[in-house]
Amino acid sequence: MTTFSDVLQRYARAAGVAMLLSIVFGSLGEMVLPSRIVVQGDAAATAANLLAHPTLLRLSFATYLVEGICDVALSVLFYLLLRPVNRELALLSAFFGLASMVLYAVAQSFFFASSLAVGPEVGMQAFSGAQRSALAMLSVRTSYSVAGNFIGLYGIATMLRGYLIVRSGYLPKAIGVLLVAGGAGFFLRTATLLLAPSYSSPLMLLPMALGGIPLMLWLLVRGVGPSAPRLRVSA
Repeated sequence: MTTFSDVLQRYARAAGVAMLLSIVFGSLGEMVLPSRIVVQGDAAATAANLLAHPTLLRLSFATYLVEGICDVALSVLFYLLLRPVNRELALLSAFFGLASMVLYAVAQSFFFASSLAVGPEVGMQAFSGAQRSALAMLSVRTSYSVAGNFIGLYGIATMLRGYLIVRSGYLPKAIGVLLVAGGAGFFLRTATLLLAPSYSSPLMLLPMALGGIPLMLWLLVRGVGPSAPRLRVSA
């Protein structure tokens, strides 16, 4: 026999590991590797990089897939970890998390598909070199647009998780507050991109790190606190 607190502790450790992997592989797949391929404002240079470094493009998408798998696991783990607080809100946050992951996967697929415009695929020879470069850049920009327009769903999921953490009593309230702020930044980024693009800025995404990284470290090192529910469940 074991206590429910012990079960929550295992969920917490697993969530911490999944967050660590998501951050590491997400940084590689979304920022580090794509930055070596995409040259902002230069379609020809981007197309040349796509042709010269096909393995780099595949590696970029592969690392994102690891992040996507971790995000699916996190949606489930955070539901299990936070359902003692409010089952309905925990479930709602899980659905928002899954929806955001799926839509971001669509965005990443557009990025991966940019190589089709410059590759040897049948039918592409009908376009000139400049046209194919423009099509590749259009695919890249489409991926950015889709990601930006739906990143607010992840923000909603994060705000719900932050609220539940504040109310939980077995995770730090301060981290919950920071998560709410980080999620609000993601939601604000989408809202401004759609309604007031001139006021939108990637800086709106930075507060997420102030809550996400401390939460990851807390889950890995401390897990849930001693005030976690102590209901008896089978081992």
